[in-house]
Amino acid sequence: MQLTTLDWTVMAVYAILAVGTGLYFARRAGSATGEFFLGGRSMPWWLLGTSMVATTFSTDTPNLVTDLVRTGGVSQNWLWWAFVITGMCTVFFYAKLWRRSGIMTDIGFYEMRYSGKPAAFLRGFRAIYLGVFFNCMIMATVTLAAIKIGGVLLGASKYEVVLIAGTVTALYSATSGLWGVVVTDLLLFVVAMVGSLAAAWYALAQPEVGGMVGLFTHPGVEGKLGLLPDFSDWRTATTVFIIPIAVQWWSTWYPGAEPGGGGYVAQRMLAAKDESHAMKATLWFNVAHYALRPWPWIIVALASLIVYPTLDSIQAAFPAVDPSIVRHDLAYPAMLVFLPSGLLGLVVASLAAAYMSTISTHLNWGASYMVDDVYRRFIAPDKDEAAYVRVGRIATVALIVAASAVALWLQNAMQAFQILLQIGAGTGLVFLLRWFWWRINAWSELAAMVISFLVALYFQLVHPLTGLPPVDPSIQLVLGVLVTTAGWVVVTFMTPPVSDETLIAFHERIRPMGSGWEGAGLGLSGSESGDNPSAAFLAWFLGCLVVYGAVLGTGYLLYGDTLLAVVCLGAGAAGAVGLLKTLPRVGLT
Repeated sequence: MQLTTLDWTVMAVYAILAVGTGLYFARRAGSATGEFFLGGRSMPWWLLGTSMVATTFSTDTPNLVTDLVRTGGVSQNWLWWAFVITGMCTVFFYAKLWRRSGIMTDIGFYEMRYSGKPAAFLRGFRAIYLGVFFNCMIMATVTLAAIKIGGVLLGASKYEVVLIAGTVTALYSATSGLWGVVVTDLLLFVVAMVGSLAAAWYALAQPEVGGMVGLFTHPGVEGKLGLLPDFSDWRTATTVFIIPIAVQWWSTWYPGAEPGGGGYVAQRMLAAKDESHAMKATLWFNVAHYALRPWPWIIVALASLIVYPTLDSIQAAFPAVDPSIVRHDLAYPAMLVFLPSGLLGLVVASLAAAYMSTISTHLNWGASYMVDDVYRRFIAPDKDEAAYVRVGRIATVALIVAASAVALWLQNAMQAFQILLQIGAGTGLVFLLRWFWWRINAWSELAAMVISFLVALYFQLVHPLTGLPPVDPSIQLVLGVLVTTAGWVVVTFMTPPVSDETLIAFHERIRPMGSGWEGAGLGLSGSESGDNPSAAFLAWFLGCLVVYGAVLGTGYLLYGDTLLAVVCLGAGAAGAVGLLKTLPRVGLT
């Protein structure tokens, strides 16, 4: 695929704007770690929320959606649509608590909530576990998508993509700090949305697709259009719908959809002006992420089934692409070759924008763990702020090198998605309850992490060597949840509780709602919070109704099913009205 001079011009203009915007904030970012990692805690909700959306709008996201649609149909998206429940729970129960904590990173939570050496060990261990291992796996999936896009659209080898994209983004991230990241994210989000819409438009315009009507009536997509799984096939329905809705959303730690918030989502909440801005930012993120963006990707994925019905057809169309990475997720960049000159440059720029947005966020977030939760906490607690910023920049470079190495090993986005889900299986409940139940301690979280990792290790490495029949990933997930949850609950009651002093100090700062602290015998009560639990539960339900009504209603509208479209969109609209009336009761005005 050869880009024209116009395409390269469009890409160059975008690059200058993006990098220039980021570098504008370099001096401010270098003044202190609070500026470099949290933007001085002065950011507005709309900027933070859009930054979160842009971060999740990565190069691997449309590839993953394409993989899901091509292999199992549109209903496969419930594997990630189920996380709407997680996100809305974070909005109305946890966002204000994170902002109220005043910590630098979500890992700093551990020595605020727990006490003694177990708390210190947990802080350092989890900083490395998430900031290095998990973070590099996430960035590797994003880089893998960039490799596939670069191979199809630019004819670049995977080593060239890793070297050029990684170097540019690392240099940008190491200088700009969080202000540069989130302001640039605003630009990246707009460009990426335009690019995804353009990709869908030209996918429909292909003669073999025949527009919207031709797409949805073509035999090549037959059986792929259902928005809900076929419940007569209970195996598939259980895997893609029942388990995600009933188990996955609360039990599994997944980046961007952590139960109770965490990672870069928590970082954005901690950077907000106040508690109200933290809640608004997270609400906007969940609405935009799930309700605004999926359908352009789905349309391209469905069209690709007509243009490239098999993996062999993809390989035949792009013989220079490394055969080891020719999987169904490659169909998304393969569909972009039909874009006209100029617009192709814009779409390539949008994909570069998506890559930069996600990688820059994860580099800044991961470096914050290395600096505040490892280097400052355990190695050099008395350095000046400039020294910590320098270490943060070094950590940024080290993380991108590690992530690039993992990316060269991966083959498709779904592979990494399943690995991350399995590793985090069963840990989610402890993250939800630790704010509201006094009995949870550092050993609870350590047990959850270790057990979930060992279960994942067994299924990924040991089980294939036993000669036993393979276990479906959904069954692996449920077994991981059961074993991990049982394990950490037993460990909780076998180990001593957190010290009274720590419990009292945490409760006074956070003021959690509910009665989960009364059993500590310290006179702690949820009534001191001033929050309204019933209003929070109602807002949670209505928020989910808004998003699911919009997602399903849009789908049925595109399909031409007017009745179901009206029902779903009407339910979403009713939910929006109810939510607007409920927001003041949860402290969101």
